[in-house]
Amino acid sequence: MVNEGATLGAAAARHLLRRTGFGALARDVSRYTGLSRGAAADRLVGFKAKAFKPGGSYFEQAHDKWVTYILKAKFPLMEKLALFWHDHFAVAIAKVIDVKRMGLYVGLLHQHCNGNLKTFVKAMNKDAAMMEFLDTVRNDKGIPNENYARELQELFTLGVYDLAGQPNYTQADIVQIARAFTGWTYDGSNKPRFDDYRHDYAAEFPERGPKTLFAGRPGFPAGGASFASPEGATEIDQVVDVLFQHTDSQGKNTVARRTAYRLCEYFAHPQPSLAFVDQIVAHSGFDVSFDIRRLVRSLLCHDEFYASAAGPPYTEASRKSVRWPIDYVVGTLRILGLKPRGRYQVIQGGSYRRVFDHLGNMGQTLMDPPSVFGWDWETSWVSSSTLLARYNFARDIIMARWGGGALKTDRLVNTGLTDPGAIVDAVTDLFGVRDQLSPAERQVFVDYLTENGTVPSIDLRNWDVRNTKLNGLFALVMQSPAYQLH
Repeated sequence: MVNEGATLGAAAARHLLRRTGFGALARDVSRYTGLSRGAAADRLVGFKAKAFKPGGSYFEQAHDKWVTYILKAKFPLMEKLALFWHDHFAVAIAKVIDVKRMGLYVGLLHQHCNGNLKTFVKAMNKDAAMMEFLDTVRNDKGIPNENYARELQELFTLGVYDLAGQPNYTQADIVQIARAFTGWTYDGSNKPRFDDYRHDYAAEFPERGPKTLFAGRPGFPAGGASFASPEGATEIDQVVDVLFQHTDSQGKNTVARRTAYRLCEYFAHPQPSLAFVDQIVAHSGFDVSFDIRRLVRSLLCHDEFYASAAGPPYTEASRKSVRWPIDYVVGTLRILGLKPRGRYQVIQGGSYRRVFDHLGNMGQTLMDPPSVFGWDWETSWVSSSTLLARYNFARDIIMARWGGGALKTDRLVNTGLTDPGAIVDAVTDLFGVRDQLSPAERQVFVDYLTENGTVPSIDLRNWDVRNTKLNGLFALVMQSPAYQLH
């Protein structure tokens, strides 16, 4: 249930900050511990969205600017939401090609990330990068292109099937929506432009039937809902208005329910219960207002959101979520106070790779998702190659010893500690996984420090010991299963 008054303990505060940001710093956990869920959520969602537009002479430069912006984010939740919408309204540089156009698209993701979803969808309809990516610019009245019409329903609003497994639309609906988008393109400044001559008007194509959607579907007129009153440039907004009236086979608003479900998957865990979804929609009034900020606030106050914070023992019923590569990389850098160096954003150790390459090896290059479906989440993030890429990143981090990008463990852990168990607790606390380890897993770290019990005391004031054992422990924690999960 949505419980705004529940008080956050340290573990719940850490979970909240990790899921809504990138890593949880000890000072932030202290600030949130003791707050009610509602007060904490208000702090997090209360930011004013800003249209950040990464630019540059070439794609990698724009990519790095976005990563740097996330790393320095004053409002991490804004970046978490922008990344969610980037996956939801997926657009890739591989097809768009133009860096400036992609920067404007990223700006749109930021500008609307916590606003009104219906307004957001209408704005996305006219985004130059999206029009290029899903072929709106190639949609003419002679042979309407159905690509955007299909994805507008399948991915951006309704889904092919509702949450009870029933179909949400037909091929006829795709065909009619494609007609609405004929004639749209963008000008030399990437601003949307409507070409009246290229638009499909009913009088010219009477054989295509009336411009209506969802004929025969409950909740709509028998002949379908019109999106052409009047015909012309406003049709694409009218289409969105109709889509947002759609109800599923259980009488729930389809767009509201599906969007809430996906946000629950993103912020909480896979396969959220329908009770979770329906309760946050009802509590926030999202099925009427489509206010994203209010929906996210309700989600962050729900019991099920905190279920994945539970520690061991784990069972098949335990709810966990695999961290996205961008979360793993930026969260680690924030916790350790590290900044990639130079024009190419290099990690100053090991292979001296760029952050761009580390992320790519882990399976996530921002502004270049693999398809219109975005990235595959959860266990798809983890393969033999992508997990090795995470290990290599951890290796490079702990080998960054000198210069401005050096890892300074003596500033992160009390070097007066000598007990191996206390050192393990301090390091796993730093990374926010202490309460996620089983006794056996913790003992593995202790055995590493003590060389299986033969070294009972560790002198962290000794540079050589710190340089080997403590740095090694940092790497092991970053490579541990617990650190890959939320």
